[in-house]
Amino acid sequence: MDNENKSSNFLRSIILEDLREGKVEEITTRFPPEPNGYLHIGHAKSICLNFGLADEFKGKTNLRFDDTNPVKEDTEYVESIKEDVKWLGFDWDNLFFASDYFAEMHKRAVLLIEKGKAYVCDLSAEEIRKSRGTLTEAGKESPYRNRSVAENLELFERMRQGEFKDGEKVLRAKIDMGSPNINMRDPVLYRIAHATHHNTGDTWCIYPMYDYAHPLEDAIEGITHSICTLEFEDHRPLYDWVVRECEMEHVPHQYEFARLNMTNTVMSKRKLKQLVDEKVVDGWDDPRMPTISGLRRRGYTPEAIRNFAQAIGVARADSVVDSKMLEHFIREDLKLKVSRPMAVIRPLKVVITNYPEGQVERLDADHNKENPEMGKRKIPFSREIYIEQEDFMEVPPPKYHRLYPGNEVRLMDAYFIKCEEVIKDDEGKIIEIRCTYDPETKSGTGFTGRKVKGTIHWVEATQAVPAEFRLYEPLIQDDGAEEEGKTFLDHINPNSLEIRQGFVEPYMKEAKPQDKFQFPRHGYFNVDPNYTTPESLVLNLIVSLKSSFVI
Repeated sequence: MDNENKSSNFLRSIILEDLREGKVEEITTRFPPEPNGYLHIGHAKSICLNFGLADEFKGKTNLRFDDTNPVKEDTEYVESIKEDVKWLGFDWDNLFFASDYFAEMHKRAVLLIEKGKAYVCDLSAEEIRKSRGTLTEAGKESPYRNRSVAENLELFERMRQGEFKDGEKVLRAKIDMGSPNINMRDPVLYRIAHATHHNTGDTWCIYPMYDYAHPLEDAIEGITHSICTLEFEDHRPLYDWVVRECEMEHVPHQYEFARLNMTNTVMSKRKLKQLVDEKVVDGWDDPRMPTISGLRRRGYTPEAIRNFAQAIGVARADSVVDSKMLEHFIREDLKLKVSRPMAVIRPLKVVITNYPEGQVERLDADHNKENPEMGKRKIPFSREIYIEQEDFMEVPPPKYHRLYPGNEVRLMDAYFIKCEEVIKDDEGKIIEIRCTYDPETKSGTGFTGRKVKGTIHWVEATQAVPAEFRLYEPLIQDDGAEEEGKTFLDHINPNSLEIRQGFVEPYMKEAKPQDKFQFPRHGYFNVDPNYTTPESLVLNLIVSLKSSFVI
């Protein structure tokens, strides 16, 4: 793909300097997701960054799955991640799994033991945590820290052979329990997990920890710029220690950037999985979810997401991005691309009493008035139509220019109609409006006899296509910050989904999943790929037409 995501940021400056000074001949980046959930919009920023920088400097990007925890990983997540990266418009130069390197990682762990840089520890996870100390208090050495090299080699091999239970022993780095950086206080390198791995099966029952595995993966693959988020900044000394003490031929370097935080948006895979598991949503691709698959199903385009990632840029300081900024970019991307048929979401029937019974005429309408090259469409018009309930009021407030008794409005791309009578049911609810039309006011004829202040949209009733409209609000009412005694689930918006049954123009009968449209006054909509069938059209609200947000 063409590189449209050039970023004037500190990472770009670093790469330019490295190339200019000959520190690297070719940059190699990687996108290293853990296959323990679906990717979200924050990962999209990282994807665009890693692939975009490699594209710009004619380098390479690896897609690597950090699959070091068999308990939480699944091939479903692997396939979804591949699909998301491809859909965003990127392709990897190499596809790797951390598990491809398990034998090499084990070999390097043995080297650390032989060098006296690692030991087998019998403390429990809780005991290790307590012995680590605090930011102001040094840690306490494990009573097993000074085992001999021979004993550590024997115990580690017995761990490898499956002689011990989960949690019974771990392999720890031997660094400095008094280090001001808690990550350097003898971190765990390997733990026991008698679990079947999605890629290696039951070959292994010991698995490397992320902080040990990740730098080795980067070194093995020849990564030049290992780009990660700011929470790993304090882990960088350990990253460098592992590469150095494991005597890796290639020495990668880690660079940190601020992760994406957005208003009204959960950016944690653990919490997103909880939403799925507790059926708050109907899956990882629920259109309310900030997952890439959820955004895709809702109707977002890869172009909009890439442009959003480019606009927010890359910084060293944490900040919060207004979610309306992402909405801005989908509007900008779709406004000249999609057709603008009419849709009625809350239908109110209108009978035009002076229009000939049984007659249906076909009117011309532009697909998109801002893009004449899209051509025209035909829309039927007859004695019976549907309008929006909100476009009629029996007793209107001041400056209400839509339909009310005695008032005249223009039907979009059709005629003037005037309200003559209101029909109600036994409970007093309005069920039908009776109007007359003026045949001289047909749109496109140049009629100038008089003007009306209101124009409303409509759908002809006899040929209208029934449709289900799914209207969305943010899933989280605010930032979801967890207060005492509450969790982020207490911030779920009960009105995040509203389902309405309405009608669209008959030409939309041929609409296919993922087709997108702009409906006048309502917003942009996407044909839902999960629920739409040949007999049932389901439309997801992508975004409203307007926003107060200014970029």
